[in-house]
Amino acid sequence: MEYHLFLFGLHMDRLDAIRLFLRVVECGSFSAAAKEAGVGQSAVSKQIATLESQFNHQLLKRSSRGIALTEAGKAFYDGAQRLRDEFEQLETRVKYGADEASGTLRISVAPVFGRFYIIPRLPALLERHPALNIELRVSERHVDLIEENIDVAIRHGELQDSALTQRKLADSPLITVASPAYIARCGEPTSPAELSEHQCIAFNGGRGVHPWHFMDGQGKALTLMPQGRFQSNDGEQQRAAALAGLGITQIPAWIAGTDLASGALVPVLKEFATGTMPVSAVFATKQMANSKVRVFVEYLLRTLREDLPLVTGD
Repeated sequence: MEYHLFLFGLHMDRLDAIRLFLRVVECGSFSAAAKEAGVGQSAVSKQIATLESQFNHQLLKRSSRGIALTEAGKAFYDGAQRLRDEFEQLETRVKYGADEASGTLRISVAPVFGRFYIIPRLPALLERHPALNIELRVSERHVDLIEENIDVAIRHGELQDSALTQRKLADSPLITVASPAYIARCGEPTSPAELSEHQCIAFNGGRGVHPWHFMDGQGKALTLMPQGRFQSNDGEQQRAAALAGLGITQIPAWIAGTDLASGALVPVLKEFATGTMPVSAVFATKQMANSKVRVFVEYLLRTLREDLPLVTGD
């Protein structure tokens, strides 16, 4: 605390310059950052030049096409983001207490889960924490949290061991579904073995088709590789393909909840259990001490288990 207060007391000018540098990079131009800050472009240029002089390195390359980070600038940018976040956290703790979240929380999430279950929960979270901002990075791939400066990622399925901390938020049952039109046209399978006679809409993340797992009433497990003319690396596209009548698919229940309720999709092979898919928050271990990460993860733990249909807790 004393070190941070020392910075606060003696180096506000440098912190302001660092914040301006970050905004120049994030806005993509000196003029946009100057307009946002309410100062002249020459003042912004002077602040950046002072930073470069202090660190004895060029941080930004300027050209008619815009700006780009130098190698030194990239390293400085990553450190400056962390410094800004830590300073905002310090300000918030001093003003509001340790349980208040502030600064920018960078979240990585798959498109459909973000749209269905993260964004609808943000208004209440942001109202409770007025100093908190959200930056949502949408991607199907597993991003490198450290390299891409992500605070927390929401991931699905069993996670590999890593140096990251994992908190399971919920479990979602896997369900096998098809459209009524497909069933009327092709019939309904009565056992997993009969899926070989059907068009199966499989998930393929680039390393081959994911197998489907079933268990009968006697506890006997069955694994099969779904075969069909359509595959996707996105559960939302599997859902859309099933709605279009392209075949039978197996997806987490949360993706198809509204379709099941409306009858647009119907479950098949209901007598054969398919297991569950965990939904987890992943973050660097040290981040749990960060109030914005802790507040967000605890908020999801509470709300996903309280009010999400077709999703269960431990």
